[in-house]
Amino acid sequence: MTRFIIIMLSAVFINNYVLSRFLGICPFLGVSKKLNQAAGMSVAVIFVMLMATAVTWPIQTYLLDPNNLGYLQTIVFILVIAALVQLVEIILKRYIPSLHKSLGVYLPLITTNCAVLGVTILNIDEGYTFAESMVNSLGSGLGFFLAMVMFSGVRSRLEGADVPKAFQGLPITLVAASITSLSFLGFSGVIENLFA
Repeated sequence: MTRFIIIMLSAVFINNYVLSRFLGICPFLGVSKKLNQAAGMSVAVIFVMLMATAVTWPIQTYLLDPNNLGYLQTIVFILVIAALVQLVEIILKRYIPSLHKSLGVYLPLITTNCAVLGVTILNIDEGYTFAESMVNSLGSGLGFFLAMVMFSGVRSRLEGADVPKAFQGLPITLVAASITSLSFLGFSGVIENLFA
């Protein structure tokens, strides 16, 4: 049980895929202007991460590895993620059309979101069991959610700030993102020391 807690907290705070590993930057910068869009995108990413892990881990363990087809890992994982994103898009379009419309082009971009692919591949590379992989995926999704919601708050504050002309737009967004990612460096070493 302690291992699951360490994996979860590490995925959320220490190894945050957006702020520490710099994966998933496209939606982080593109959809974080409004809180509802950031939260909606994050929930969709969490769902896709969990489902992708639930499908890719058994494929890798029981199909690719025993048949020496590990070199097909990236292609197979991308195909699985693309199919899951299409499923999410169909569900959102049917049941939550307002969120589907507000996410716009960013929803299909989950297919190419390297955070989702990164989680599935790093679960295998870390040697996690199926349960540990699911916990890591949930923690990574929650870390993505935390980063998106936190940064949408930062960006809403930036809209009312007096920003120098040279930094307006994307430059101040990138500066704010880098400072936000620095704030997560303070968590390194904390989780391991809590359970040592």
